[in-house]
Amino acid sequence: MRWDKVLKLLTVVAVVGLVAWFALKPPVKVAWLPVTKFVRLGLDLRGGVHVVLQAVDTPEAKVTPEAMKRVIGILEERINRFGVTEPVIQQQGSRRVIVEIAGVKDPDEVVRTLIKTAYLEFKTEGGEVIVTGRDLKEAREALDPQSNQPEVDLTFNPVGAKKFADATTANVNRRIGIYLDGQMIQNPVVQEPITNGRARITGYATLEEAHRIAVLLQSGALPVKLEVLEKRTVGPTLGADSLHKSLYAGAVGLLAILLFMVLYYRVPGVIADFSLTVYALLVLFIFTALKVTMTLPGIAGYILSLAMAVDANIIIFERLKEELRTGKTLRAAIDDGFKRAFVAIFDANLTTVIAALVLYYFGTGPIKGFAVTLTIGIAVSMFTAITMTRWLLHLVAGTGLIKNPKLYGA
Repeated sequence: MRWDKVLKLLTVVAVVGLVAWFALKPPVKVAWLPVTKFVRLGLDLRGGVHVVLQAVDTPEAKVTPEAMKRVIGILEERINRFGVTEPVIQQQGSRRVIVEIAGVKDPDEVVRTLIKTAYLEFKTEGGEVIVTGRDLKEAREALDPQSNQPEVDLTFNPVGAKKFADATTANVNRRIGIYLDGQMIQNPVVQEPITNGRARITGYATLEEAHRIAVLLQSGALPVKLEVLEKRTVGPTLGADSLHKSLYAGAVGLLAILLFMVLYYRVPGVIADFSLTVYALLVLFIFTALKVTMTLPGIAGYILSLAMAVDANIIIFERLKEELRTGKTLRAAIDDGFKRAFVAIFDANLTTVIAALVLYYFGTGPIKGFAVTLTIGIAVSMFTAITMTRWLLHLVAGTGLIKNPKLYGA
């Protein structure tokens, strides 16, 4: 018996057990634990807001297919800049846009932000427009280094910088008003020519308010007017119920898989169950690190990838049994079994990844979540099945504790 191998095996089991315990239910308060609290939930699990917007004609702008494309692009940019995860933005018919956003704290404020035109103008005292939002290169919220008050810092593109420099040079000691959507928000006096292509808007109560204005200005003005046809809050009750049922179904299915593997494959089944535990932890940490938004389809993708991880182990163990029946030693059977099973496992996972990539490219919202979780799960399952399970089988074989081929399914 190799006691060094036994010690290594016990250490691995203890470490994985501790990580699982701390990650799922830590006995002490740790800032980043449990990681399950940091998995983002989508609209169907967390609740949020569902909005239907209608584009309408105005004397200034008519609704056209090109204008609707720009509307979708601007809405996406605004929502993404606010840090909203996995929003659903899709056009319905020729004039309607459906927007679904998960986990928002103030649905009314989000809706107001979405439909604002955000048209910026700098005007002289005589009403002459010198620069507009089209001349902006960047708008960013910041704190004034001297007063520590929130502000929006503007950077003009080369054309806008030239216009602004000429206007401020010609209007020293005069006022240049800053207008947003036709309303004056600031009317400063030009102290000296501003030639660096920069300006700032002050007077905000909070940095969050300055951030909202910066997002609106950076995304540009909407090409057409939008009206809210429907706005409703999706409560978390349905999401919580769906999440509970999904987790319960997943737990039952996982338990059935673990029992089957142990009863049918014996020692390799125990090792496969341990590898699946490592797999589940790795995927959970990756979801947290990448800030993946979990939806019901995403949970389905995760469970499906778990099933594929088990399938890979089954292919490996069947090859291992065949090699042992030919009279090979345990170590040789392990190596040859993995070598011959690899091609089948790789082909099956590759075709599934291709399908997931197609779903991600053409899908929206929850469908993309399904594709992402499935792809991540497949990648991790390849590691745990090909590398982790193989290493553990060699480690168990090296301890000399279990030598009977029947305990390996032969």
